[in-house]
Amino acid sequence: MSEPTVAQATESIYASLKADNADIDAHIATLKAALAREGTKQAVFDPTKLAHSNRQGRKLMQAYFRQRGVTVSFSG
Repeated sequence: MSEPTVAQATESIYASLKADNADIDAHIATLKAALAREGTKQAVFDPTKLAHSNRQGRKLMQAYFRQRGVTVSFSG
């Protein structure tokens, strides 16, 4: 089985966020590994797919991911 891509890992995070953050730390670790494999510095998320897409929710997400070694930005 091949390693997940950044896009696949990002979709897993969207699903986890919708499922009340189920297994979010495992998905963040998968995303971090995918970013390293693809040589990308940050993950880009679509704020319309987030449960809490207001400024406070985005800042909380950025802080949580940053603590786990992933830089987050938002499209649009």
